[in-house]
Amino acid sequence: MASQIHPVPRPDFPLQPLLAPLTGLPGIGAGIAGLIARAVGGSRVIDLLLHLPDSTIDRRYRPRLDAAEPGRIATLSVTVQRVDRPERPRQPWRVLAGDGSGTLELVFFSPHQARQLSPGQVLTVSGSLESYGSRLTMAHPDHLVAAGPDGRPGFVPEIEAVWPLTAGLSGRMLGRAMRLALATLPDLPEWLDPPLVARERWPDFGAALRCLHLPRGDPDAEARARARLACDELLGDQIAIGQARLVARKRPGRALQGDGSLRREALSRFGFAPTDAQSRALAEIDADLARPTRMLRLLQGDVGAGKTLVALLAMLRAAEAGAQACLMAPTEILARQHLLTLERLSPVPVVLLTGSVKGAARRRALAAIGSGAAPLAVGTHALFQDGVAFHDLGLAVIDEQHRFGVEQRLSLGDKGAATDVLVMTATPIPRTVLLTQYGEMQVSRLDQKPAGRKPIRTTLHGTGAEAGVIDAVRRALSGGAQLFWVCPLVEESETLDLAAAQARFEALDRLFPGQVGLAHGRQETALRQQALEAFAAGRTRILVATTVIEVGVDIPSATIMVIEHAERFGLAQLHQLRGRVGRGAAASYCLLLHDDRLGESARRRLALLRDTEDGFLIADEDYRLRGGGELMGRRQSGQAGYRLTSGTDFDRLLRLAWQDAERVLQRDPLLEHPRGQALRLLLALFGRADAVRTLSSG
Repeated sequence: MASQIHPVPRPDFPLQPLLAPLTGLPGIGAGIAGLIARAVGGSRVIDLLLHLPDSTIDRRYRPRLDAAEPGRIATLSVTVQRVDRPERPRQPWRVLAGDGSGTLELVFFSPHQARQLSPGQVLTVSGSLESYGSRLTMAHPDHLVAAGPDGRPGFVPEIEAVWPLTAGLSGRMLGRAMRLALATLPDLPEWLDPPLVARERWPDFGAALRCLHLPRGDPDAEARARARLACDELLGDQIAIGQARLVARKRPGRALQGDGSLRREALSRFGFAPTDAQSRALAEIDADLARPTRMLRLLQGDVGAGKTLVALLAMLRAAEAGAQACLMAPTEILARQHLLTLERLSPVPVVLLTGSVKGAARRRALAAIGSGAAPLAVGTHALFQDGVAFHDLGLAVIDEQHRFGVEQRLSLGDKGAATDVLVMTATPIPRTVLLTQYGEMQVSRLDQKPAGRKPIRTTLHGTGAEAGVIDAVRRALSGGAQLFWVCPLVEESETLDLAAAQARFEALDRLFPGQVGLAHGRQETALRQQALEAFAAGRTRILVATTVIEVGVDIPSATIMVIEHAERFGLAQLHQLRGRVGRGAAASYCLLLHDDRLGESARRRLALLRDTEDGFLIADEDYRLRGGGELMGRRQSGQAGYRLTSGTDFDRLLRLAWQDAERVLQRDPLLEHPRGQALRLLLALFGRADAVRTLSSG
């Protein structure tokens, strides 16, 4: 089945004008095409057409000069009366013009246009009117068009689109190229669901582009055009990811069966029964492992929900079946933390492989992995380097790799003949992001915390209350507590008035000498590891850190988290940092220090964190405020990675696109029917053809 899924063949003739290079447009040479490509993000005609305007200028105000109002954009028909050259360099050229009812002074700071004017010329000018004393002025008009030979006034659009530009590219240059590109638009079949188009009163694809690039001052029509194009883009993503899901489910694999002996030993060492959520997730993973197709599953859990235990038990099932399993983490800190957990609980040997494992230790690790003597391996990206050969890799667990796109996830298991893949994230994922970034995966969710965990009390404090916070820290230390103090910067910034980790470390060390450690991303790995180990062992009582402790740091004795300038962090990140405490049986606290001049929006965000520990609720709010990431590629931050969804009801349109894609792929998974053929064109236009073809070939 996988080899048959080729949803987009070589683009057919209807798309050739749109997939052609910009230099194919009349009068667009290589220089201008390069500027346009830099602004629009591509060198094809379709890249230009999908570069939507971000605003419009209304030029319909066309008064006589005696009634013109300063402070407005006006379009005027005037006759040149006098052209005044500047007396000294760097002074502007001034052109006096009138319409019989009054006069207007045109001011040019660049002499190019002014030199071409002469008394008696009839002009149409458009720009912002200002008053200078008793004179009406217009500095460097946006449009200056001479009347034609027949005396008819020059054309200036009533409503003008304004596109994002780049240095060296003017709106006039881009507008001319856009009109040329619009002229190449072919008649394309409708790929959206006709009842949906009729219900929403959406224009067709070409009409939507014309409506936005050649606006007529109809906000409702423009809103419908934007919604239609956004749905096109979202539907293309959902069809592509649906095809990827079909590929993932049909990739040949093997059944991994076990007798449960290793799992029982690990749970005995753990000492607690799994939560209901852990048992449910493990049952779902077991069902996947038992199938003769490759598993591609996402295990998402709230902070402290116990996903590492679930991962270990899944890995031990692979070991029981005679295969190997590996756990890859994004940082060495997290890899070493996992190693400690796995060595404590696993009945079989575990080896570590990271970039810092060198020499004889690396040779021993590679030999154990290659011979199968090490059933379990944990490490960083070093596990997937070319020089690493597994004896028989049955399961790859990838932790905190939410930045990987679909294509990368499907290739992660290529170290084995038929490797199952389990992707884990400790960041709860909103439903919207699941649809756009993980739609090809099955999902297991951990929404319970292990028994005995107590709530973390979260409080808000302005920076003016720092002295009181220090007093609270002093009292906590006298009671035997340990605490994290997190800062957003490593060293003083000239642009942000924030306390850096180094400066905070020095200040706290003066107050509590010998009790303070420091961990940040610019330290050598060994020094940072020493700081973490000293804190874990209780040799230091305060650990000043940056976000390097956000994931993978498990120190149950730490019960207090202080986060400085909390308003500078995202909600999901704050939730992750807060999760570094509350990992033992003792009551825990999180103190969020914020700017005293906190805005209302930031105050509401922090209040949400204060009032709930529900990571899924927090993730939804964080997504709404900060956006998601890019679906088919590698970039997974910023506003969703979409070009056409700005200013639209993203969530509603995504639901519509997802539902439509599900219906289409159920009826026509290979896109062979007439609408499927049209959808192939959509995928090609939005750059999804190559990604899906690559997935299909695997």
